[in-house]
Amino acid sequence: MGITYRRVVLKLSGEALMGELQYGIDPEVVQSIAQEVADVVANGVQVAIVVGGGNIFRGIKGAAAGMDRATADYIGMIATVMNSMTLQDALERIGVPTRVQTAIAMQEVAEPYIRRRAIRHLEKGRVVIFGAGSGNPFFTTDTTAALRAAEIGADVLFKATKVDGVYDSDPRLNSQARRYQTLNYGHVLTQDLRVMDTAAISLCKDNNIPIIVFNLSVQGNVRRAVMGEQIGTLVGGFCEIS
Repeated sequence: MGITYRRVVLKLSGEALMGELQYGIDPEVVQSIAQEVADVVANGVQVAIVVGGGNIFRGIKGAAAGMDRATADYIGMIATVMNSMTLQDALERIGVPTRVQTAIAMQEVAEPYIRRRAIRHLEKGRVVIFGAGSGNPFFTTDTTAALRAAEIGADVLFKATKVDGVYDSDPRLNSQARRYQTLNYGHVLTQDLRVMDTAAISLCKDNNIPIIVFNLSVQGNVRRAVMGEQIGTLVGGFCEIS
């Protein structure tokens, strides 16, 4: 297959693992995601994954309910490790070697995050799943994905969501909402389009890392994105707005 991107970071929301459930993890959805990843790994693509924890606990909601924000964020980081281990199990059950690296030390269940070791795992064909966010409260897993993409020299950051790209308004509320095919970082920031948080967009802008936003629930979209097909919305420094 004609591969455009050789080293990618795939950002998954915790909610993506729920499927149609109201809470937790749908094993069938996780296995489907694992198979999508396995398909591209089998073709020589190096894949790192950052997963959120919103299907289990979201720090900002805990803070809104009266919890200390830092404490709530740490709980959210632990939730991402649970999701990371679930993805690891799903991948390894279909023969994909995987390592979980966490920004908070949990040596009994995962490796600590070490940049050089992560790169070496990728070079050996292992999927690396980054858990526990960046290890710091007040930062999202979107920012973690951008940070890790910069650190490991990723060619692209895939933001896999439940929608098929970036719109100029909420398509659930506005039937006339327009989906962008391409955007530049500046427009995303100035128009507050909420592709990812501003820290994540700024990190990608500073390191010239393109972002592709696409619908994860469409089978084969990870492969299509790796091949450079026009799906979703491409955000990049040299993109025209279209």
